[in-house]
Amino acid sequence: MTLEGKLAWVTGAGSGIGRAAAEALAAGGARVVLSGRRAAQLDEAAAAIGRAGGKAEAWPLDVADRQAVERVAASIGPVDILVNSAGVNTPKRFWRELRGEEWDRVVRTNLDGTTYCILAVLPGMRAKGSGVIINVSSWAGRYDTQFTGAAYNASKFGVGALTATINMEEGVNGIRACVVCPGEVATPILKTRPVPPSDEEMARMVQPEDMGRIIRFIAETPPHVVLNEIVVSPTWNRIYLGGADLKRGE
Repeated sequence: MTLEGKLAWVTGAGSGIGRAAAEALAAGGARVVLSGRRAAQLDEAAAAIGRAGGKAEAWPLDVADRQAVERVAASIGPVDILVNSAGVNTPKRFWRELRGEEWDRVVRTNLDGTTYCILAVLPGMRAKGSGVIINVSSWAGRYDTQFTGAAYNASKFGVGALTATINMEEGVNGIRACVVCPGEVATPILKTRPVPPSDEEMARMVQPEDMGRIIRFIAETPPHVVLNEIVVSPTWNRIYLGGADLKRGE
């Protein structure tokens, strides 16, 4: 499926997987709306896409704010492709130190924010009779993973459940959803770990541009095909092999 003439809305687009997804979709011909909390990063990313010959505009947004999500969605109009990439975690992630406010922050962004964006685009997709929703979850949303913590794991497992229900209910309306579950990707969120990985370790991980290519592939899949779930990991998979920085909740 060509992306020419399509409108893609990407959250968490200021850096990491979100920015790489926006760049890849724009390179494929889509007009891309970039959303995220940091306006300066969004502006820089949109400008970089423009310099590369793509079409992009920045709409700052905290996806945890439902009313703000609804305002942005109404302003940008019907969306063909939604990429939910906004996500956070907290250094205080283990039960011995987790606090309610940290739980709220993670779940409101990762799960509630994803839900708000889906709710905002579904009416327009139903009216068109087509649409692709790509939800970025995590290896920790597919397999029990100890070092990512309770709030992150719970929120990312929830993203997988959301995705499945979209395909159950909205396939009859031509709407498809894919949950992408990456292992370690060299993005800024890794710096929120209790012990961040080294630059050498991050060089061995899946890179943001790898995820951008995967997300573009999902978006370009023919309308009669659903990629329900894609699990991605580095070849040098430290979730199996271990790493000095993978601190456990001991």
